[in-house]
Amino acid sequence: MAPKRDHQRVCVARIGAAHGVRGEVKLWPFTADPMAVTRYGELSAEDGRSFAIEAVRPAKDFLVARLKGVSDRTQAEQLRNTDLFVARDRLPVLPEEEFYHADLIGLPVEDTHGVALGSVIAVHNFGAGDLLEIRPPEGGDTVMVLFTAETAPVIDIVGRRIVLDLPETVADVSPPEGDG
Repeated sequence: MAPKRDHQRVCVARIGAAHGVRGEVKLWPFTADPMAVTRYGELSAEDGRSFAIEAVRPAKDFLVARLKGVSDRTQAEQLRNTDLFVARDRLPVLPEEEFYHADLIGLPVEDTHGVALGSVIAVHNFGAGDLLEIRPPEGGDTVMVLFTAETAPVIDIVGRRIVLDLPETVADVSPPEGDG
């Protein structure tokens, strides 16, 4: 799951599958504190619909939410994969060294020698830590890179760049000459 980029709004959650028969949904927050999604007031979808969270409770890896106006499973199922946004100016101001993942989308990426590696198109977390998805400058398949302080020692939001310090290849995986 990756939040989408919007300069005026930030994706703070995604509605997942219906949960039960009374209209509750699984809610996947993209906030450091999962319960923060309840403090932003009404959230909006890309199509302009607004959603108010009436109740929420933690579950194993997600929240279970009841949304105002959603009262049965059929309505809840129709909301699956809806991204929920909040106006950027309603988010807390971060300390200078911190940033929102949404701020990384679109930033150019280079290695420690200044060689362009592409640009960030998404930040993912499949449960084992954050990954940057990078589109190479020449296009083609994207690359996933573990996003840690070691692999990304420079994150310059104002200067619009990320520097990656990638581990060197430890073995040549090409077949020896004459094999084939």
